[in-house]
Amino acid sequence: MSYFIATLLIGFVILFHEFGHFIAAKKVRIPIATFSIGFGPKIIGRKSGETEYRLSLIPIGGYVLPEIEDEKEFFALPVNKRIMMALGGPIASVILPVVCFSVIYSVKYGLSFMSVLYKPIMQASNLLYKMVIALPDVFNHTEQLSGIVGIVAQGGDFVGTNLINAFQFVAFISLNLAVLNLLPIPVLDGGKVLLYLLEKIHPKLLRLHFPLAIAGWMFVIGLMLYVTAVDIGKLLWVSAI
Repeated sequence: MSYFIATLLIGFVILFHEFGHFIAAKKVRIPIATFSIGFGPKIIGRKSGETEYRLSLIPIGGYVLPEIEDEKEFFALPVNKRIMMALGGPIASVILPVVCFSVIYSVKYGLSFMSVLYKPIMQASNLLYKMVIALPDVFNHTEQLSGIVGIVAQGGDFVGTNLINAFQFVAFISLNLAVLNLLPIPVLDGGKVLLYLLEKIHPKLLRLHFPLAIAGWMFVIGLMLYVTAVDIGKLLWVSAI
């Protein structure tokens, strides 16, 4: 049961990240065709304005689909608008931990400026700083990396049925998502922003998007397969002891 809860919490973190992209797109007036809670076939949906809000079959995470015909139409959007939409997800992933820590501190110490705002912001900032500083060491020791299998396994053990632990888990995973998404890899938000900035420097650099995106996808998929294999190996080793 605890592993199922951890999976749902990870899905919520991803959904909140996508909600950040959605809000940013709305703010800069990028039309959104679909905002989905979950993936797969639509179960129910309701259209409001230009956007269809739907609940999909697999209730983990979600996605935002701009109302565009093709890639050419997307790249016709002003660069600043695309940058804002890309940054919306990581910004949301930083805000969510502040909310989580605010709940934790409010439960422990009651409602006050320190517990609701100051301490949560400082806690999230400190944890974010430590994650950024630790990045080079993590990639130098790839055995420290974990994929979804390892995160669910460790998260399930940590969360259990403890509500405070659940909030801490969400905060930690959300900050990790923000940091990883800001890496300058083209398929991630940070990589997209970098390519958009290069395009702004010189429009001809737009031609780099497609080949670098393909290379980025290959790297990310390869990394996911590697960390999943490592996670499974660790679980099999632990079960064999």
